[in-house]
Amino acid sequence: MQIIDGKLVAKLTREDIAGQVAALPQDECGKAGLAVILVGDDPASQVYVRNKINGCAEVGIESTLIKLPADATQEEVAGKIASLNADPAVNGILLQLPVPKHLDEAALLRMIDPAKDVDGCHYVQKGKLWTGEPELIPCTPYGVMRLLDHYDIPIEGKNAVVVGRSNLVGKPLAQLLLDRNATVTICHSRTKDLGAVTSRADIVCVAIGKAKFLKADMVKEGAVVIDVGMDRDENGKLCGDVDYAEVAPKCSYITPVPGGVGPMTVTMLLQNTVKAYRLQKGLDK
Repeated sequence: MQIIDGKLVAKLTREDIAGQVAALPQDECGKAGLAVILVGDDPASQVYVRNKINGCAEVGIESTLIKLPADATQEEVAGKIASLNADPAVNGILLQLPVPKHLDEAALLRMIDPAKDVDGCHYVQKGKLWTGEPELIPCTPYGVMRLLDHYDIPIEGKNAVVVGRSNLVGKPLAQLLLDRNATVTICHSRTKDLGAVTSRADIVCVAIGKAKFLKADMVKEGAVVIDVGMDRDENGKLCGDVDYAEVAPKCSYITPVPGGVGPMTVTMLLQNTVKAYRLQKGLDK
């Protein structure tokens, strides 16, 4: 069994991104810019945003943090998005989720210029992914694929099961695996005898937000297990959707929580920001 070291892969990837940024042609707006909108004062969101801002500084991307109060109106948030859409110095826009419940999250995400949608949430970017012409890929699935590639884990011809069908992780990850010629099954809360499905898989990716959901009897010997979950166990300790202690001995490769997929999400956001810059400047055709 080999542990997939997300911290290491994130470090190496960021070093590569820093090189990409340094090589970008500089114009009057700089080399690459990311704007993050944070509405409210959710503690977890503040941590995530800080990690993104720090990541930008690490690789040489200019960052702008726009903080709005928790009672900001739909019109106020939309106005900020509109101004960032029009700002040539901003190549990527990220609306930190979740937003306060009184806001229409889906409508706000649709307002972001698809060319600046570095989170891959806009239906235009999703459409490009579904039709085999991906540009800005949702960051967490993108990170999962980078991990698989770093460890030279074969994908083509393998049976892959994705547990979870969210628009942010499950669906795009299934599409990325399909594009790499895996045979893909998506499981969810209505799947009958889910364990029988996962136990036949060569690659199991779990993203459902249920602590220690995947057990040893749901995984076959030698499987690759990717845990996208970020949960708390009965003692309040950080854990994933996979019961790591049970499942790890059966795996050929497995991601830990923390230190697996998590470090890759912000890293691929940085990569998307560089990609957005290159597309906007006509450097990538």
